[in-house]
Amino acid sequence: MANNRPAFVKRDITIAGKEYAHLLNALKERFRRSQVKAAVKVNTSMLEYYWLMGQDISRLYEAAKWGSAFFDCLSLDLKTAFPGQSGFSVTNIKYAKRWYEFYNQDNTIRQQAVDEFEMPTDFGLIPWGHHIEIFTRSKSVNEALFYIEETIHNSWSRSELGAKIDDNIYGKQGRAITNFDEKLPAPYSGLAKAILRSPYDFRFIDKKIITEKQLEDELAANITRFLLELGQGFAYVGRQMELKMPKGQTFVPDMIFYHTRLKSYIVCELKVVPFIPDFAGKLNFYVSAVDELMKQPDDNPTIGLLICKSKDDTVVEWSFRGMNQPLGVAEYKLKEFISEKAAKLLPSEAELQSVIDTYDDISED
Repeated sequence: MANNRPAFVKRDITIAGKEYAHLLNALKERFRRSQVKAAVKVNTSMLEYYWLMGQDISRLYEAAKWGSAFFDCLSLDLKTAFPGQSGFSVTNIKYAKRWYEFYNQDNTIRQQAVDEFEMPTDFGLIPWGHHIEIFTRSKSVNEALFYIEETIHNSWSRSELGAKIDDNIYGKQGRAITNFDEKLPAPYSGLAKAILRSPYDFRFIDKKIITEKQLEDELAANITRFLLELGQGFAYVGRQMELKMPKGQTFVPDMIFYHTRLKSYIVCELKVVPFIPDFAGKLNFYVSAVDELMKQPDDNPTIGLLICKSKDDTVVEWSFRGMNQPLGVAEYKLKEFISEKAAKLLPSEAELQSVIDTYDDISED
C-alpha cells in the first residue's frame, strides 16, 4: 500500500555521466525526428487528398457544365459528412482545382495521361499555405517549382516566402540554360530545371584557380560545401571515373552525382573558360555512357550539367540542337584576388596601423 501513496519524484544523482547524457540526447533527437516525419506524413496525405480532389473536379466540372453553385453545394455536403474537419471551405476547394490545373497546364498531357500525373513527392515537404502562396503568384510552372525548391532548401516561413516573391528573386537570379523541356517528360522536366541554378557560388574556395584540375581538386576537397551549394538531394558518387572503351580509348568525366529526389544520375563537367559548342557534345557522350552503364531500370534519365566560367545563352541553345540527352549549362563565381601589381599599390599593414594610431591620438586630443 505504501507504494501507492503520493510522492515527489526525486532525481537520482547516481544516474549521471556521459553514457546517460548520450542516451538522453539520442532519445530526444530520435523523438524530434519522429515528430518531423509524422508531420511530413500528415501534410503529404492532406496534399495528396487536395491533389486528387482538384484532379477529379477538373475532369468533371466543365464536362458536367456545373455553375458556380457547385462549389457551395460540395462544400456544404463535405462539411456535413465530416463535421468539425477544416479544409472544406468553398475557397479551399477552388484552390485545390486551380492548384492541380496550374501544374497540369499542357492539355495534351492531361488528355493522354491524366491518371498517371501524380503529385510530385517534394510537394509534401511544404505546407498547403505555402503552395497557395506559390501557385497563385507565380507566372509559370518553372517559377513555382523554383520557389518550392528554394523553400525546402532554406526552410522559409510563409511570410519569408512571400517577401522573396515580392522581391522577384526568380526573375533576378540567372538561370541555367537547359533542353529539359524537349528531352524530359513533364512534370519531371520542370522538377529537373528547378534543382539547377546559375551562377553557382564557389567563393568558399580560398585559392586562385587557373586550371580545370585545380577547380575540380578544390571542389572535391570541399565536397560538403560544394554539395550545399548544389542544393538538397545531391549525393556524391565519385570523380575521374575512368571509362574504358573496347578499342582502348579512355574517357574521364569530371564528377558524377546522384539526385535522391529526382532519382537520377547527374554528370557534372567543369570548365574554367567560357562555354563553347564542343563542350555540349562531350557532355552528351558522358550522359549516354552513364545511361548505358550505371542507370538502373527504376532510375530517371541521366542529366548532364556543365558549370563554366561564363556563357552566351544563344550559343548554348544552338549547341543543344541535335543533342539527344538532357543537358544544362550554368556559370560559377569565384573569390576575387588582387593581382600582385595592384597589391604593390596598396598600403602595407604597418602603414595602415600607423594611420589608425595617428587617428586615435588626434581623437584623444
